[in-house]
Amino acid sequence: MQKNDNTTTNPDKLARYLKDRLPGYRGGPLRLEKFADGESNPTFRLLSAEGTWVLRRKPPGELLASAHAVDREYRLLQALQNSKVPVATPYLLCEDESVIGSMFYVMSHEDGQVFWDPALPEIDRGQRPDYYHALIGTLADLHEVDHEAVGLADFGRPGNYFARQLNRWRRQYEASATESIPAMDELMDWLDQALPEDDGETTLIHGDYRLDNVMFHHGEPRPRAVLDWELATLGHPMADLAYYCMALRLPREGEMRGLDGADLEALNIPREEELIALYCSRRGIGPIRHWPFYLAFSFFRLAAILQGVYRRGLEGNASSQRAQRMGKLVHPLVNMGLGITKNQS
Repeated sequence: MQKNDNTTTNPDKLARYLKDRLPGYRGGPLRLEKFADGESNPTFRLLSAEGTWVLRRKPPGELLASAHAVDREYRLLQALQNSKVPVATPYLLCEDESVIGSMFYVMSHEDGQVFWDPALPEIDRGQRPDYYHALIGTLADLHEVDHEAVGLADFGRPGNYFARQLNRWRRQYEASATESIPAMDELMDWLDQALPEDDGETTLIHGDYRLDNVMFHHGEPRPRAVLDWELATLGHPMADLAYYCMALRLPREGEMRGLDGADLEALNIPREEELIALYCSRRGIGPIRHWPFYLAFSFFRLAAILQGVYRRGLEGNASSQRAQRMGKLVHPLVNMGLGITKNQS
């Protein structure tokens, strides 16, 4: 964690702004500590003698109009306050860019545990299933939120989610391609042909639901807060469930750690089939149709995202070392997605 980050060139101005606006803060000196991992929206621990909060901001500089919409995150956190989904408490949104150079919001600081390795080496073997069941239960609770009743009817476009996403990420991938990858072309063609008819189901979706985006209470298999809502929207719930299961299929070592090749029985970690069955039971729905499509789509989408990261790195618009590491994942992800389609032949 980096201390005294230059989030703002004028911390006194931030302090003056927050005084009488942020509950519990009376205007004393502020210190900011930047969280090092994970988010494209810079996130900071905000400390004072009166308490601790979290500040999340848009990156400074010119951005795409729809990117890094912290105001959407703030609105979503407000809407979920009385739901079964555990989230931080949002306290204020500042749209005045003159305060720290970009829009930001402040929320509660949640004290808990975040796990990065899905093998859960920190947890006793006997308790590991409880953590996995809690993750699936929380995801099911999110998908059961009545988005219209909580004021989020306009939080995204309803219907035809996968058709729109397939077109979007195909365009993004083609715009950022740095070489010809025949396997990617084959995967995209298969997804086009296997695209299920729209079933009309629309729910709130997280967009990046995985182990390290859920904070647990210390020593308990009980989620304290779901984190990083930047990609949240209205969409199809299978996008979240398949993305989560895709993450568990990734290699054990590397930039993104999964459980591929791990002895799940020895680790006492539930298999994918058990997690899917639990999800369906929690939501009261029948067996999932078109699962191979949803899973293959998740690999395709992540490969397209990482290809874009790699391209931006080559152009000097991202950390070159990290971008190169991400770029090396594109081929394996494509091949894993394509392998799912081959098993359906």
